[in-house]
Order: sequence, then C-alpha cells, then structure tokens
Amino acid sequence: MAEQFRSTSGTRVDRSKVINFTFNGRKLTGVEGDTLASALVANGIHLVGRSFKTHRPRGIVSCGSDEPSALVQLETGPRSEPNLRATQIELYEGLEAKSVNCWPSVDFDILSVTSLASRLFVAGFYYKTFMSPKSFWMTVYEPLIRRIAGLGVLSHEKDPDTYDHMNEFCEVLVVGSGPAGLTAALEAGRAGGRVVLVDEQAEFGGSLNNTRDIINGRPAQEWVAEVVAELEGMDNVRLLKRSNAFGYYDHNYITVHERRTDHMGPGAMPELARHRIWHFRTKQVVLATGSHERPLVFADNDRPGIMLASAGQTYANRYGALPGKRGVVFTNNDSAYKAALDLLEAGMEIAAVVDLRESAEGELAHAVRKKGVEVITGSGVVDTLGKKHVNGVMVASVSSDGEKMTGQKRRIDCDTILMSGGWNPAVHLFSQSIGKLRYDDEKACFLPNISAQKERTVGACSGAFTLQEALDQGAAAGAAAAKDAGTGKGAVTVKAEGLVVEEQPLKAYWVVPTDHPVGQGKKKHFVDYQHDVTAADIMLAAREGMHSVEHMKRFTTNGMATDQGKMSNVNGLAILSHQIGKDIPKVGTTTFRPPYTPVTFGALAGRSINGDLADPVRRTPMYSWHVENGATFEPVGQWQRAWYYPKAGEDMHAAVARETKALREGVGILDASTLGKIDIQGKDAAEFLNRIYTNAWLKLPVGSARYGFMLKEDGMVFDDGVTTRLGENHFHMTTTTGGAAGVLDWLEEYLQTEWPDLEVYCTSVTEEWSTLSIGGPKARALMEELCSDIDFSQDAFPFMTMREGTVAGVPARVFRISFTGDLSYEINVRNWHGLHVWKACMEAGKKYDITPYGTETMHVLRAEKGFIIVGQDTDGTQTPQDLGMDWIVSKKKGDFVGRRSFAREDTAREGRKQLVGLITENPKEVLTEGAQLTNERDHALPAPMLGHVTSSYWSPNLGHSIAMAMCKDGLNRTGEWIYAHDRGKVTKVKIVSPVFYDAKGERRDG
Repeated sequence: MAEQFRSTSGTRVDRSKVINFTFNGRKLTGVEGDTLASALVANGIHLVGRSFKTHRPRGIVSCGSDEPSALVQLETGPRSEPNLRATQIELYEGLEAKSVNCWPSVDFDILSVTSLASRLFVAGFYYKTFMSPKSFWMTVYEPLIRRIAGLGVLSHEKDPDTYDHMNEFCEVLVVGSGPAGLTAALEAGRAGGRVVLVDEQAEFGGSLNNTRDIINGRPAQEWVAEVVAELEGMDNVRLLKRSNAFGYYDHNYITVHERRTDHMGPGAMPELARHRIWHFRTKQVVLATGSHERPLVFADNDRPGIMLASAGQTYANRYGALPGKRGVVFTNNDSAYKAALDLLEAGMEIAAVVDLRESAEGELAHAVRKKGVEVITGSGVVDTLGKKHVNGVMVASVSSDGEKMTGQKRRIDCDTILMSGGWNPAVHLFSQSIGKLRYDDEKACFLPNISAQKERTVGACSGAFTLQEALDQGAAAGAAAAKDAGTGKGAVTVKAEGLVVEEQPLKAYWVVPTDHPVGQGKKKHFVDYQHDVTAADIMLAAREGMHSVEHMKRFTTNGMATDQGKMSNVNGLAILSHQIGKDIPKVGTTTFRPPYTPVTFGALAGRSINGDLADPVRRTPMYSWHVENGATFEPVGQWQRAWYYPKAGEDMHAAVARETKALREGVGILDASTLGKIDIQGKDAAEFLNRIYTNAWLKLPVGSARYGFMLKEDGMVFDDGVTTRLGENHFHMTTTTGGAAGVLDWLEEYLQTEWPDLEVYCTSVTEEWSTLSIGGPKARALMEELCSDIDFSQDAFPFMTMREGTVAGVPARVFRISFTGDLSYEINVRNWHGLHVWKACMEAGKKYDITPYGTETMHVLRAEKGFIIVGQDTDGTQTPQDLGMDWIVSKKKGDFVGRRSFAREDTAREGRKQLVGLITENPKEVLTEGAQLTNERDHALPAPMLGHVTSSYWSPNLGHSIAMAMCKDGLNRTGEWIYAHDRGKVTKVKIVSPVFYDAKGERRDG
C-alpha cells in the first residue's frame, strides 16, 4: 500500500477498498472510510495550507469541525467549493483538492514574505495604517487588500445541484450521537414518541469511534452498532447522520444541515437534493454535542506536525493513520496520556510526555511509564524546531504560576507534537438558545448553567467528561425528556457500564513561557491559527484599552475565522483576563451565533437558487385571464401585476391613455388582489390600531372603513392603507403591495415587545382574498346587476363603508373605497372564486364597454387626484404634515407610534420638503421622475437643491403633463416657477396643488 503511515489499528476503514484522489496535483491513494485529512496523514502529508494573514506554513490540527488550518478548494468547475475542512471531507474516488491562500504553491508561497514583517502586522494594524492619506483608501489600500484577502475561490458557473428544505415535528430531538446522545435517543425512542437523532459525522457513535473504550466488557463500537440497530428498527425514530444542527432558536426551533450526497462525489445522484435544511419544531431537546480539545499556547505552536492529542488518537484508532513516527505529547491533563497509550499501541513511538503539572501520578500516567515512555513533569515545550514540518522540541521546567521558564532547555527530536490543554464543552447551541453559562475553575471551562428552553444538556457538553457519566446522564435525560413530552414515564431502562479510569485534575496553563517575554523576539504564541492572532496581540489589545472580550475580539480578530473560535476563544479570553486582572467569569464570553459550522448558500436558498426561482413569483387567480388578453406585466413586491393591456398597434402610452379615459367616462376594472391584507382580531384590536395609526379608531362603527397612516418612531410615514371594522373585535387591514410583509412584521414587533399585554392576533390573508376594483361613473349600475342583495344607493352604501352579500353568485365583501377619485367598489371574494367573478364582471360589463386597466393607468388616475404612493412619493423622511395631510394626525387621542417625534424641532422647522404638484411651461413635456429642482435655471456648482420629482405622467383627461414632487417649503410656494434638471435638460415648472382633477371630490359618489 502506498500510504507509508497507514497502520493496522484503524477500526472504521476498509483497507481492501483503495480510493484514488489528487491533492495539489499529486496523485495519492486512501481507503474507504477515510476523510481527506486522514488520507493525507496516512500519506505523510502535513503541510496543507497557509495562514490567512502572514502565510505561515500550516498543517492538520484537529480531526473535526473545529479544524482551523486544513482548508482546501474541493473540485473544479461548477461544483468547485472553497474553504472546506479536509477533516470533514469524506474521501471518494477521483476526489480533487488543493490548498488555498497560497501562490504559486503551498510549498513555495510568495506572500510568505509578509511573515518577515509580521512584527508590523500586530493587532489593530489595519485600523491604524490605512487612515491616511485619505485619498489612498479607494485608489491604493482597498484594491490591494481585496486582491490579497480571501482564501478559496468561488465558481462563476451555474450551480448544477439542487437543494431542498423540510419541516418536521417531533417530541424529542437529540443532537449528537456519542455515548450520551445514543442512550438519550434510545430511552426516548423506547418511550414511544417521535424522536430524531442528528449527528454531523458519517457514523453514529461520536467519540466512541475514535477511542479504545470498553462498554459492557467489549469494544464500544460493538455497543454502538447494537444501539443504532435498535434505533433503526423503531418506526418512531428518525436518524440523520452527516447532519449538523447549526441553529437553536426560540420555541425549540432547531435547524439542521444534512449533506446527502457529498460523500459520493460531485453529481453522483442528481435525482437527490445534494443538501437539505431541516426545520425542526420539538417539545424537548437533548444536547449531547460533546466537547472540543483545547490547544496549548506555546512558542511557534503552529508548525505542521503539531496537532491535538485527541486528533492523533483518532487518526490512529479510527482511520489507521499514524500522525508521525516519533511524537512528543504535551499536556496539562490526563486525557493526553490515554492518547499516548493508543498511539503506542498503534505503532507510533512516543519520545516523551511533557506535563505542565508538578506531578503526574494518575493511573494513565503510570500506564505510560510502564511502556517505557519518559514523563517530564513541571515542564513545558518552550520552543519548536523546523519550518514546514516540526522536527524537534525544546523542553524546560517552568514556574507553577506560568510566568517564566525556570530551567535549562533540552532538545527532544520528534516529527509530531500532540498537545492537550483541556476540553471546552461545545456549548454553542445551548448559548444560542439563550441558556446561561457558568465558569468551572476546576475543569477550566464554561459549562451550561440555566436553561432558557425545554432542553437538557448531557455528557461532555455538560462537563461530564468520563464515559460512565455520559452514559448515565444521557439515559436519564432521554427518559425525562420523553416524560415531559408526554410520551414516557421517565423510567430509565438503559444499563450500560463503561470503563472507569481515575484521572487527576488538569492545571489551567494559558501561555507557556519561553526564554523571551511573550511578544519579544521571533517566537510567536498562536491563539487563533487561521487569523494569525497571537498571545502578544491580545496583550496589546488589553494595553490599548480593549478590556471587553467583544472589543478584544474585533481588535485582534480572535475567534472570527471560519472555525468561529472553537479552539481560540477560551484561550483568548483567559489571556485577556490575566492581563486586565479580572477573573475569567467576569470577562465573559463572546456571543455564540448560528451557524455552528458553515452552511452552503445553496442549502440555505433551497430550491430558489437560479433564474426565476431566485425569488418567489406570485400570481393572482386572474393571472391566466390577463395573459390571454395580452396584458404586459411588471413585478411589484414579487407579484406579477398587469401593467397595461395594449391593443393592436398601441404602445404603452396609447394603451394607458385609452384605459384612463375609459374609467373616467365609463367603467374600468382592476385586479387589486396583490394589496396586502391582514386580519386583526382580539378584544384589544381597536386599542392596538389606535396606537399604531395616527388617527382615531376606538369609535369606528362596525361596517365602516378608515384610511390611516403608520409612522416609524421618528414620526416619518411608514405605510398607509384602509382598515375596515368587520366586527366589534375584528378588523381587516389593507397595506401597499410591496409593504405587506414589513407591516405585518411591524405589528408583531410591537405586540411582542412593547405591548405584550394586549390581546391581539394578526394573520396575513393576502392570498386568501381576490380583490377586484370596479370604478367609474357606471360602476354602480354594473354592481347592481352583479349583486341583488346589497342596496348600492348613496344613502344605503356611503363612501368608506363595507357590505356583505353575493357577487356573481358567490359570497363577497364589497367596500366603497376609491384610489382613483371616481365612484369605486372593491369586491373581495375567496381567491378560488376570483377568476369566476372577474369573468362575470367582464361579461356583465360589456354593455357598459368595461375596460380592464393595469397599474400604470392606476398610477395616472391616482396622481390626477394627488393620492400618494408610499415608497414612491415618500422615502422615509416625510411626516404627514410634509404631505399636506396634517388632518390625519389626531390632536385629541392619546399616544401613538411616532407622536413624540412631532415635538422635535426638526419636524416643525421651516424649509422642510413638502409634497406639491408641478405643471410644465410646455404642457406636452413630461418630466422625468427623479429630476432635481432648483430656484434658477443656471447655478454655480454645486447647485442648491430644492427637492425632486417623485411621480410624473401624461394626463389624457387633463390634456397636459402632471407631476408630484417634494420641494423645500413647497406648500408656501404655490404659484412660483422653478426649474427641473434632468441630465443637462432644464424644464421650467410651476408649483401647484397636487390635486389636479376634481378638486372638490364631486365624482367620488357618482
């Protein structure tokens, strides 16, 4: 076999099945069950990458999702992916990978010259260096940084794979399938409820696949196989491997990223979605996410060949890949001795175990001594030798307080350093759930303390690092979770006995001294391997006042790499705490945010990744009729809305002119189904609306409607619409088409955060109702033909009221609302009746020469009346008063959102931009929307701007162009002539009222 470091010890690989792959252009072989990292280790390849900032040589450090250095570009072409961890890539035939962040090769990287000036690239370097001259930022600094920055390269070709999302509910969700997770899932599964077990690895068993642990007197892997087989036989249990639970949100909502086909190679099963995002809602959660081994911070601890002790143990035990021929173990705890024993058993020579503790008298230490291995206590690795691969260490005694080196240096030759600085429980999901942590001095790590949701944390994730503790805790948690979910009695049935090994406590040792003070000399003590953050950088941050861990993180970038600080965070904050003289718990932790590990954008997007699927396309029930009748469409807030209906030989302007005159003279019909519609119910609904809108709502009669403005806290218009009172505690709100989702979110935010005492329920019903707007002088006659059980007389059915009846034979709500200024009715029917009613209206309206019209005609009609469109005539800087609508702001009722802002000087100052109408000196000249307004035709540049044109149209009913604009002090300048500028073209315009047509409103009632 070609792999010179392949041993016979690996239990999870099949040596009879050889796999060919390529790394950095070199053809290599691995075996079935390998990861890319384990195959590289078996081939004796340790230099796999370069660090981000100074391009130092880097090797494989870990064996899982916490890997900071072994990042690769996987494959070429459209399926090429950057920055994947070699430790998580399952080997498959023909795999092609290469190192990132190096040129022309990982062995000879030109940018490694930056390491020669590394003393200049200290924490805060970018903030301090690229400040002046200011002109250099856009021309020199930013282009240079962007060219150098980055790791892998994104493919510019279309992604050929598919991705999907699934929603699922269960009683108990168990995250992690180590000893604690398996017993928890088994207990919960036996209780009979729906159980889901997820694990990020390719096999269930977690750490039990990596060790030589014994359960019930036999290898742990045999126990794992039995448990998994029983779980697979349960109809109520779903098992998801290669699935990373990456987000834990409110109400026990957990997201899981499943990699379904990656292990088979690109395009292996095109009929399957490559990745899937699961959205789980669950009654109970059991977190058995394990822990991450912590590296030690010592001089030049980043050389290839230096890895975590547990990683070396895993490569030997699981994959049969020896990390080297002669190793030195460096530790402050007993777990590294277990790794040393396993590596010895696998055939690797262990030259020495260097233990920072003053004594090592535990069971495991004695077992190592019996193997003839020297144990050097009270000492540390104070230097490493080599460049692209470690070839030796310098060892010396160190003071018990960790401040200085106390003895003479001694060289030990080796090709591997296996380090262990203790263990950090993987509390990321627990923290995302808003759980509170506590610091354990004895174990030197943060542990879960107070849960915020219906969750239990077990095993190493809870600080239970022994096998028996994990087995017992998992079983108890699974039984209790099932009971609390209502599917079990809480009785424990799993009885698994692990091998109990007595261990001595660890000794926290955050920075190992050398013969120079940290930060002086050429030696570097790395904390964050990927971002080249050293202990000296964190000490500098403390000296410069970065005493908050959040400030230190941003100043140094510690923990901001793609591993999200899984290795570096605790070491970093411990160094900071020592520098500022505070206990670690008082320094605190940074915020753990989703995703726990990186998730592909394709998976997050699901099916919506290419072309038309990039954004949902929404169509009304009448869409097919619009298509058949030649409508041209425009996208409005994802909706495809009929824009205009051109007849033969008509362009848009001709079609709009015809449609506009048809409505003013006869009857027109508009598909208004896209308007946002929100159903609001609850005993406090009226009070809620009274607080949300600027006008009064408490006394609005049932069956009546009212137009209202919503404001932001700054007093600026947010959205508008008509809301109708359907019952004492029931309202129907309409919003702008594009603003519907934002308004619903706004309402929910206030209900959940500001007024949780109000009993109000908001439900989006936009798609539930089809809306047809019938308008024009003949609208009443048409409605009377379509609906016989509603009295459409002016007295019986006045403006801004609603009646219920049947239209074209189906139940309907009919509203007297007008956005055109003419007599109008809005018919709301269930969406499945929309097309039927539309066709009935068109058939009955033939005698009235009914004309369908689109959004462009609607814009002209509303502009003739001076009706605004929020988001077009407003931009978030207008108050109702600026729009000439101070009448809509109640002066009698109590508080409402935005009211206090009217007391600010700025909202009442002179010279604010206000809504006005404009007519051009040449009536046929139509202004360009966005044209800038000035006082004079010619100005010295830069010219003082009065405002800009917001809406502009040709009005066939008036015979001249019209425009609306925001203009400084516009309401006081009516009748003045000013100038509109559009890319060199200057037009003389007159400020007029924005109401151009039917100023007295006489047409509204027919």
